[in-house]
Amino acid sequence: MLNVVAIMGRLVADPELRTTTSGINMARFRIACDRNFARQGEQRQADFLDVVAWRSQADFVCKYFQKGSLIVIDGSIQTRQYQDKNGNNRTAVEIVANNINFAGPKNSSGSNGGGASYGSQPRQNAQPAARPSNIEAVPSYSAGDTDDFAVIDDSDDLPF
Repeated sequence: MLNVVAIMGRLVADPELRTTTSGINMARFRIACDRNFARQGEQRQADFLDVVAWRSQADFVCKYFQKGSLIVIDGSIQTRQYQDKNGNNRTAVEIVANNINFAGPKNSSGSNGGGASYGSQPRQNAQPAARPSNIEAVPSYSAGDTDDFAVIDDSDDLPF
């Protein structure tokens, strides 16, 4: 059987870290994922998906991500049955995260929720660094002549 999910979206709220009675860290959070198309004259719709991360993935998401952070998750879909406060049977559908990664550039405050900028885009208006005056210019080989190259005779035996 195959149960694989790859999803990218923005966190709706800060992730919530909990620890089980056996001492295992678990984080729950919800992401908003835009749909691929929008009907003409309507706004694009979004799906709000619940995600669960365990152990080191839970620590990672709580440390480096916050509300509004762009996030990429791959994992699997899992369902569970429970009873609500009124005794009604309910089914929860969640994505269990296997890998969590950064998806966007650092924000204006200098961090991507506190972490590195994996997947960040290069600055469009970046200027090349000026070359110090004490370094000689590198020669241009594009101005060379084809007579500068010699044909190597490889008809003999190999030299090794």
